[in-house]
Amino acid sequence: MGMWIGRNRKARVTYGFDEIALVPGRVTINPNEVDITFHLPRIEAEPLELKIPILASAMDGVVDVGFAIAMSKLGGLAVLNLEGVQTRYKNPQEVLQKIVETDKSDITALLQRIYQEPVQEDLIAARVRQIKDGGVLAAVSSIPQRAAEFGKIAQQAGADVFVVQSTVSTVSRSWSAGRLGFWSVLGPERLALHAACLGSVSRK
Repeated sequence: MGMWIGRNRKARVTYGFDEIALVPGRVTINPNEVDITFHLPRIEAEPLELKIPILASAMDGVVDVGFAIAMSKLGGLAVLNLEGVQTRYKNPQEVLQKIVETDKSDITALLQRIYQEPVQEDLIAARVRQIKDGGVLAAVSSIPQRAAEFGKIAQQAGADVFVVQSTVSTVSRSWSAGRLGFWSVLGPERLALHAACLGSVSRK
């Protein structure tokens, strides 16, 4: 299912929560007999298993270390944004609280100042380790331009899943460091960067 967006290029249709409605069916199924397990494939390793097929979006307003741990323990997967406040500030909660308390007329200027602070590589590793210390899978993301750099740091810190985050991406992406493919699950010995898009997906 999808739509053609050019010659030999087909985009997969995606839906938001407000676009989906559940309607009663003619047959009632016992929830205990339904398997909604989801698997993320890995190169040269067994796939990662999620008890529920739900990924929390890599947004500062959604995922922090605590949420990532809680989500994973419930069976889903929360993706931490490696270019957000979690990796720019040692105490991101103070920054988020300031955003909440700021008047709407001043919020744009505040956000611009907040995101001028550079990403700190030591905080990337620290956040991954904090999630892993919770005994769960660690999933992180970055934009394609920083994926090779941040992916290596995340892998060394023990990340399990790396998401290349973009609005529209092709299945493969050419780059000086090699090629990036369609998901991104970090194997034990090599960094398998597959582009998992949080928006539309176009196929090359």
